[in-house]
Amino acid sequence: MPFTASDICKIILAIVLPPLGVFLERGCNADFFINILLTILGYIPGIIHALYVQAHQANLTGTRPVHANTPNSYIILKY
Repeated sequence: MPFTASDICKIILAIVLPPLGVFLERGCNADFFINILLTILGYIPGIIHALYVQAHQANLTGTRPVHANTPNSYIILKY
């Protein structure tokens, strides 16, 4: 899946200011507050978590559609 300019900007923000990168990707939810805590405890764990959120969100919005009637959709939605 090719990167767009928006994806590259989010990755740069995730490296420079990890909580902002998570906020732009997921909004103000538990991931955002976890990232703030990780960034306070250590800058590198905050960056790793922010990049994980970026990559995980890219997997969720990938090119493979999830249909509710397929057997694998339960496994995808469960995790």
